[in-house]
Amino acid sequence: MVKINKINPIPQRICSIDASTNSIAFAIFNNGKLEKSGKIRFSGSRTYDKVIDAAQKALGVFKLFEIDSIVIEHTVFMNSPKTAADLALVQGAVLGAAGLNKIKIAGSINPIAWQTFIGNGKLKAEDRKKIVDDNPDKSKSFHKKIERELRKMRTINFVNINYDRDIDDDDVADAVAIGHYALHNWSKITNA
Repeated sequence: MVKINKINPIPQRICSIDASTNSIAFAIFNNGKLEKSGKIRFSGSRTYDKVIDAAQKALGVFKLFEIDSIVIEHTVFMNSPKTAADLALVQGAVLGAAGLNKIKIAGSINPIAWQTFIGNGKLKAEDRKKIVDDNPDKSKSFHKKIERELRKMRTINFVNINYDRDIDDDDVADAVAIGHYALHNWSKITNA
């Protein structure tokens, strides 16, 4: 039997990325161990200024840490077409910076895939009911906000426990969890 990891080995240094319209959170894994994580905020008052800054700053990180490959969280549908378009521009800038640095772009990871993998999928009905029961006079949007906050804390806790860190930024924790998923599912990402 042929092992996929022999055909498509995991690179030594991987950078996993959780991009937003104003920043990118990243995690760098060296031989499967979390080496560095952080967040880079973009400068500029206009979208295109931020996109240019994103490309320059991402390129700097890629060069500094001699990244071999990147994985990025896949964009999912959002309620705002403008936000989706701006996020696509940022992701394009990051991918372009990777290409300029001759970094292999391993692929993108669906948010539900990595969240479910770490045990933080959609809340169960009883969890959602408890949120409503604990906040009976609040709106549906308030309940959804509590659900999001709970799931963010679950990801932060997963990362801090599994990587012996003290991360308090949910975007950085997401980047680490994306990398965690990638390391354990490399053939799925690169053969997609």
